[in-house]
Amino acid sequence: MNKILSDTINFGRQYLRTKVGAFFAFVFPILLIVLFGAVFTSGEGTGVSLPVQNLDSGPYSQVLIDILEQTGYFDISNISTDVVISEYVDDKSLTLALFIPDDFSSDISSNQTATVRLYGDPTKSSYMVSMVVLSAALDQLGYSVSGGAPIADIEQKSPGSKVLEPYDFLLPGFVGLTVMVSAMYFMTATCAEHRSRGYFKLLATTTLKKSEWLTSKFLFNSAMLIVSLLLTFIIAKTMFDLKASITPMSLVMVVVGTFMFTSLGMLFGTIAKDPESASAVSNIVGFPMMFLAGSFWDLSAAPFYLQAIAMAMPLTYLNNGLRDTMIYGNEASAAVNLVIVLVLGAIFFVLASRLMSWKEK
Repeated sequence: MNKILSDTINFGRQYLRTKVGAFFAFVFPILLIVLFGAVFTSGEGTGVSLPVQNLDSGPYSQVLIDILEQTGYFDISNISTDVVISEYVDDKSLTLALFIPDDFSSDISSNQTATVRLYGDPTKSSYMVSMVVLSAALDQLGYSVSGGAPIADIEQKSPGSKVLEPYDFLLPGFVGLTVMVSAMYFMTATCAEHRSRGYFKLLATTTLKKSEWLTSKFLFNSAMLIVSLLLTFIIAKTMFDLKASITPMSLVMVVVGTFMFTSLGMLFGTIAKDPESASAVSNIVGFPMMFLAGSFWDLSAAPFYLQAIAMAMPLTYLNNGLRDTMIYGNEASAAVNLVIVLVLGAIFFVLASRLMSWKEK
């Protein structure tokens, strides 16, 4: 019994000395409970953004808008009456918008069933909740007008001409997540292994520059991830009724995203002295991005502080750009995200090239 106890204590000490063991034993479950709790519990925020185009000049449309505002679920803004709402939704890549026609109040006054049109992406988690809230608001309006009789129907419209499925939302997120894991984790681990095995000291005796070494890793990761994207898309297209499509912009996004995360991985590699440290650093940064950068679910209904954190994560802009081009066909919005990813990548590249040392510290 003493031998067993002694070996248990010795193994425990050895296990807890490793940064990876301590991370998965203590830090990882705390990260999961905090992240999932923040995403799925209510909190004070600005609400789900709901742009509204109201063409009705009668009283009932404003009553409906007031009811929606009183729910506290929506952050309502106005869409100009001069624009075509379907084009506006597509141009802005909106995931939710409400259209109230000019005959809304007159139909209710004449005891006819009125109609409102909800533009939305059914692949987003906030869409169905918004449908329920809007339906309840119409029921409340009906109760005040006719004692509870139905007064209006909700016409649902998906952005563009595509009828999207949940997998359409997930695929670009999976691609973005794969780019992050394959490039950042790989590069951080490679730097740590080169340092611990003394490979950097050998490289220091050559004419190869650190920026050239980083560029070669970027080129390899880019080629590998382009092939990965094509294979993933072919399999998803074969197995599922996929509406998302590979576009030239999506390929550029993958390449630029690889550049960003390869550079970020080398930057982390400047502080990782061994493979265990590399794994811990990558996990501490990578796990929050996996869950908060929009790879798996829409964060539009999340608390405001959580949305602010997501906007500070590089993966958010890669995911947004991929969805803009692969799902909505909004190349202008994708280009904005592309520029952000490129600028971040350039910053990480310069910092990593300057801070990385091939000599023993």
